[in-house]
Amino acid sequence: MLFVYICIFVSAYRNMFRGAWSSDARLDDKTVVITGANTGIGKETAIDLAKRGARIIMACRDMEKASSALKDVIEASGNQNVVVKKLDLSDTTSIREFAEVMNKEESQLNILINNAGVMVCPYGKTADGFEMQIGVNHMGPFLLTHLLLDLIKKSAPGRIITVSSVAHKYGSINLEDINSEKNYSKTAAYSQSKLANVLFTRLLATKLKGTGVTAYCLHPGVVQTDLWRHLNKAEQAVMWVAKPFTKTSTQGAQTSIYCAVEPELATESGGYYSDCAKAACSRLGTDDKLAQDLWDLSCKMLNITWD
Repeated sequence: MLFVYICIFVSAYRNMFRGAWSSDARLDDKTVVITGANTGIGKETAIDLAKRGARIIMACRDMEKASSALKDVIEASGNQNVVVKKLDLSDTTSIREFAEVMNKEESQLNILINNAGVMVCPYGKTADGFEMQIGVNHMGPFLLTHLLLDLIKKSAPGRIITVSSVAHKYGSINLEDINSEKNYSKTAAYSQSKLANVLFTRLLATKLKGTGVTAYCLHPGVVQTDLWRHLNKAEQAVMWVAKPFTKTSTQGAQTSIYCAVEPELATESGGYYSDCAKAACSRLGTDDKLAQDLWDLSCKMLNITWD
């Protein structure tokens, strides 16, 4: 419960002083992949970037919901160059199949937005045996980015954007029990996965120097989306009371859009953003040794080589 209060009031305070941001930057002839684009901030991001002329690939787990969302995105944006492809981040087989299709069928990929995620869910495991939150929020995007990186590099300049959370500031990385098998707290596991996003982006940016590809992570704000479906009744009551201080999906998508299109960010990489501006991450989020240790562990668990 404390976790929920902290996130709400940090976001509420920031929202009081949030500056407006807008850009008429175009993305004509660019291709964008957005995971989890069938709902929430992913869907709103898809609509905005489609309006800017990009080819949008909505990478979604639930194809029935995705088909409905596809119609909404096309109608709202007026852009017919929007497609849906199957992707389940809780299954590495699905991730590999998606990447194989992308690498075979797409001539370019300019922007990858790792948006999909799960939040404070009951203990469960992915198809590959990862705790669900570290699996979907970190291991899935880690593998997906790895498998698409050559295509992104070939399409440079490119951007890789990962949706993290202010919750990373309350997290730590347990390298000895990354799957929370010895002790599980749904909030601690969520915070760990969001800290993993920050560390991944930091080290990824270092590895991408000189390639023309940049990396960013962000806190979208406390947004009223179906990510809150796993909250218990008391926590849901808190969110209802706090609703005036939370963001809509459209508002929550703005920092993802900012990281995708803001021209001035072309010279930045590896940073953490909130409310369409550079923000300070936690001390652990700047720990280069921890970032490398997590990177090495992730590669080992995913059975990949990524120097």
